[in-house]
Amino acid sequence: MKKVLIVEDDRDIIELVRYNLEREGYRVTHATDGVSGLASARRDLPDLLILDLMLPQLSGLQLCQEIRRTPRTAHLPIIVLTARSDEADRVVGLELGADDYVTKPFSPRELVARVKAVLRRSEPRPGSLPVRIGPMEIDPDAHRVTVENKPIELSALEFRLLHFLASHPGRVFNRDQLLDQVWGTDRFVTPRAVDVYVRRLREKVEKDPENPQFLKTVRGAGYKFASGED
Repeated sequence: MKKVLIVEDDRDIIELVRYNLEREGYRVTHATDGVSGLASARRDLPDLLILDLMLPQLSGLQLCQEIRRTPRTAHLPIIVLTARSDEADRVVGLELGADDYVTKPFSPRELVARVKAVLRRSEPRPGSLPVRIGPMEIDPDAHRVTVENKPIELSALEFRLLHFLASHPGRVFNRDQLLDQVWGTDRFVTPRAVDVYVRRLREKVEKDPENPQFLKTVRGAGYKFASGED
């Protein structure tokens, strides 16, 4: 049974989400502020976190950042809840490592669909082979990335994007192709999410994110993974 942690200060929303997720067979826990939510995530290691951005004590954005910088929780899938008009918060949430976002007010059916999609994407794909290009090694079975033997902590979605591009070195993929291959056909995010995640990956795996060795932009076409010699 998959465990879902809800961090939300509106108890009506908590009960609405809990009821609909438990109907689908998920085990649900909750916290009503950022500090206790962070403690619960670190202590209980849920399979997915549903995170409101407007929280007392510690904001959802700060909590998301803490989750991603801690190795024990860095892979935890996160869905953020945002107000419909707060596009900037949605972008910042993705930049800090959220896997998806849901705008308020939301349909419980839509939220359940998002939960299923994010959990499905976070599952390892059996039979994926390790990739070694230059100083980078990507091991999908161990969910491990090293650059010059230094471990790099990535979220599940970041890992999938990096592994996909590195498995097709030199091939250019546009945003829609990457959404189809990495996010899947049940995606809800926009092509802008691809740019956000490529930027996050560059900050983690490149020596100079402004002059990347691996994750190259092909103007007007998309992105490709280069060996460093391209």
